Parts: sequence; C-alpha cells; structure tokens
Amino acid sequence: MDTEKVKTKNGLKGGSEIINVTKTYLPDRNKLNNYIDKIYSTAWVTNNGQFVQELTSRLEEYLGVQNLLLVSNGTSALQVAYKTLGITGQVITTPFSFVATTSSLVWEGIDPVFVDIDPETFCIDPSKIENAILPETTAIVPVHVFGNACEVEEIESIAKRHNLKTIYDGAHAFGVKYKGESLLSYGDATTLSFHATKLFHTIEGGAIIFKNKEDYEKAKLMINFGISGPDAVIELGINAKMNEFQAAMGLCILDEIDTILEQRSEICKHYENSLKDYVQLQKRNLECTNNYSYFPVLFESEEKLLKVRAAMNSAGINPRRYFSPSLDTLVYLQPKEPQRISRDIANRVLCLPLYPELSVNHQNEVILTMRDLS
Repeated sequence: MDTEKVKTKNGLKGGSEIINVTKTYLPDRNKLNNYIDKIYSTAWVTNNGQFVQELTSRLEEYLGVQNLLLVSNGTSALQVAYKTLGITGQVITTPFSFVATTSSLVWEGIDPVFVDIDPETFCIDPSKIENAILPETTAIVPVHVFGNACEVEEIESIAKRHNLKTIYDGAHAFGVKYKGESLLSYGDATTLSFHATKLFHTIEGGAIIFKNKEDYEKAKLMINFGISGPDAVIELGINAKMNEFQAAMGLCILDEIDTILEQRSEICKHYENSLKDYVQLQKRNLECTNNYSYFPVLFESEEKLLKVRAAMNSAGINPRRYFSPSLDTLVYLQPKEPQRISRDIANRVLCLPLYPELSVNHQNEVILTMRDLS
C-alpha cells in the first residue's frame, strides 16, 4: 500500500503527485555529468579512485572526524566494523531500529541481546544495559535514532567498566554535533548509511569512522579482499568498496548539503509548530544538533495510527511506520525476552513525509489530515 496509487473517478485523490515518506534528492545534473565525464576519460571506476579519495577527505573535514572509510553500503559498514574490532559472542543493542542493525549482527554469527528504550527519546536506555551484560558480551551497539544522540557518555562509561567495545549505528546521524563536537567521533567505531533515502547519499553507500588509526588501516585492507599489493593478501577480506560513480554523486550532494539542511529544517519546524498539540513528538537530546533526517510522531494508540495512515493513503500520502516491527519480535530470533517499551512505541510511531522538494501545500495536506483525525 505504501506506493500504490489510490484512485478516484477523477484520478488520484488530492492531486496527481504521490507524497511518499521520502524522495531521493538529485543534485545539479550538469555538475554530475562533469564528474562522469572525468570517470569516462580515465576509465578508473573503482578501487580507491580519485573521487573516493576526494570524498573521503571532504567528508572528514565537513564532519570533523578522522579515520573515515567509505564502503559500499551501510549494512556492510556495520559488518566490517564488527569484524575489524573482533566482535563475537553476544552484543547488547536496541530493538528499536531498522532491521539491518540486528540482521548484520546475526549474519556475522553474533547474538543480539536487546535492552529496552527510553519512551521519549526512542534511544536505548543506558540504565538497563549493565543488567544485560553477560560473560559472553563483547560490545554495545546503540543507535542514534532519527539522528537523536544516545546518552553517549553514560554508555561509554559502562563499556569502559566492563571492557566492552562500542559501535554506534549512526545511519541517521550525518552531521550531528554533540556538545559542539561531532557525534560520530564517539565509540570505537560509528557507522553511517549513505542510502538514497538519506539526507546525504551516494545512491548506495556508507562509511565507518574509527577511533584508532590501526583499526582504520585494518578495515581498509578488509574491504578490498585483504589485498596489500599486487602479489600480497595479508588479511581476510571481502569486497565492500565504494565506486567512483557513488563518490561522484556524494561530491555533488555535499556541495548542496547546506541548502538541503535548510529546506529540511523549515519543513520540520512547520510540522512541529502545527502538530505539537495533537501528537507526541520525540524528545530531543538538548546537547545535540538536529539534522532533520526524519519527523516521527507518536499516536495514543495503534488504532489511531492505522486510521490516520488509511486516510493519508486514500489521499495519495504515504508515511511509513519507522520502526515497525520491534526487532525483538523477529521470527528468526525467537525466543527473545519481550521489550515492552519498544513494542509499544513501534506500534504507535509514524514518520511523516520529509524531503526538500515537499511543498508547503503538500505538507499542509499531511498536517490537516492528522489534525482532523487526532
């Protein structure tokens, strides 16, 4: 139903344009063509080409980080981070996230141990982490949900006391600062997703930011089969490299990122001012900036959510239930201890359409539908 066009006898109800939860931002075509022309002139399309190198350098500068490694996608970023840091056994993580946070662990033979979330911030509740630590626990994998910073200092303190690694899933946290510094610099590693649905994207792609240079160098080998030279393989590896076409898209998007953020900010502020008295909004960490990556709203019940979503769908508006289901309910993980708060939030949360091209008129359609039914 998310992408189905709902028809009336006059065509699409509410106008001819479907309003999806997101729409991929495409940069200036002429600028992209210039990059592509250079790729064609050199025929260097992958294997750490000039645009991958340039994007790496520019992202490190823009984000205020070091040891940034570009990879083929955000899920590979998580998997490579686990391998690089030697994560095995059990890992404490959140049940409220996109499925890749959990599936990447399971794919690597690591058992996710879920800890419930804060009902207002939607991030992992650090007060519940220590009770979940077992002898087999090797790491904590929190998520900066919707770009909202976890309680990083408390999590880091717990990890240090118990000699655990911390790997943050920062898929939503591009450009976010915490206490004036990059949120992405916390942990032994932080991963990013540059999927086409994200505010910064490389069509598909991702990155890992490592605390230690040694881990960065190891991962750099690992994403290229462990090859260190023409005749040398010194590390177990896979193919997780970003290619030049992805990097070219990223360079173009980065040139326009300030405009993208400004437009998204205006949309989010209009939503907030218009809906704060009708639905519950995510409680933001006051120490972190907002990159306006998503706009989640929380209804009083799942019944109300389904009613509002049905009305939106009938008007050609397609919000998404991010994140549903709660990951502790995944069939391939059972039995798992139920995470009550996460399940409740997953049943009642809905992300509204948010992308730079969303017009005020279309946004007002979303707002009025919600107000009428809330």
